[in-house]
Amino acid sequence: MKKTQLYQLILIQFREYYREPSVLFWAIGFPILMAWGLGIAFKEKPEIIRKVAVIEKIMVSGDSNTPFTRFLKKETKAEFSNDKIYHRHIKVLTDKKLGKTTFIFISTDWKNSIILLKRGEVSLVMNEDSGRIIYHFDPANPEARLVQLQLESMISGSKKFEESPDVVPLTLSGTRYIDFLIPGLIAMGIMMSCMWGIGWTIIDNRGKKLLRRMVATPMKKSNFLFSLFFSRLVLSLLDSVVVYLFAYWYFHLHIQGSIAALLIICISGNIAFGGIAVLCASRTAKSEVGNGIINAVTTPMIVLSGIFFSYANFPDWAIPVIKKMPLTLLTDSVRSIFNEGAGFAEVLIPVGILITIGFFTFLLGLKLYKWY
Repeated sequence: MKKTQLYQLILIQFREYYREPSVLFWAIGFPILMAWGLGIAFKEKPEIIRKVAVIEKIMVSGDSNTPFTRFLKKETKAEFSNDKIYHRHIKVLTDKKLGKTTFIFISTDWKNSIILLKRGEVSLVMNEDSGRIIYHFDPANPEARLVQLQLESMISGSKKFEESPDVVPLTLSGTRYIDFLIPGLIAMGIMMSCMWGIGWTIIDNRGKKLLRRMVATPMKKSNFLFSLFFSRLVLSLLDSVVVYLFAYWYFHLHIQGSIAALLIICISGNIAFGGIAVLCASRTAKSEVGNGIINAVTTPMIVLSGIFFSYANFPDWAIPVIKKMPLTLLTDSVRSIFNEGAGFAEVLIPVGILITIGFFTFLLGLKLYKWY
């Protein structure tokens, strides 16, 4: 009888999914679109474009004989505007190993150059004072610093940046941005699946008085919660498999570590965030409050846990705290299996911590749980 009851509750959860196609889209389709969009945006490009704003008086002063104006005349191709004044100059560097880099020098005034710099449309601004080139850029921007060094080299006639005989491009599996991104998306998908699929469902059912009706039946309370967890576990694993298969087909992404260890860590992540979801949804019946609680838990971890960029960019004092976050543990473990060939030994401690978090938060959530 109890087995039949649990089976029917699980069946109900799955029926809700296929009756609402939008649920399947947000659970499976949206992560694929995100992986495709970000993967394309950060895919290795055959050509690098460097745009530089140059104050107009340098570009139009034809009688000037400074190193930069000589460089413009001899080394670049001019493109004219309608009034036959130089609008921009183009310089192309070709490297057999590193590909092609195109420098575009845009003629503009000071006010507009600052606007272009703020919008990220140019890397830096060049000005001239008494024949001396002045570079304006954010010193914290490493790309702008690189462009400045390249420009100095080109203007002085050095070949340092035009040829790279000592450079060996890395082609190792796991070094691309998409290799970094996909494990993060899988980990984030597990968290979002549990937090919204379990937490929001409980809050929504409580707000609609459905939990009150269920409690009035002979239903075992634990069966209801387990049916939620099991259905989300199946859906999140399916989501992970579909995202990986897409990345394998489109970006040629390979899992270098143990697939069994990957399965265990994904299940552990579901346990951890399933327990956190029950705790977050244990009391409130208001959707506005529930939405705020879930976002308050998930948003900081999405930002800090290294989903889209490395958390090594944060201050040193914050990194030990970030590493202890559940999403960071899950993301680092999945990423190590994908890109570093990790197995059971490497993920054993994160698995134990995630399962402990899940059971502790689940038991605390049950203690605080309000059915109506």
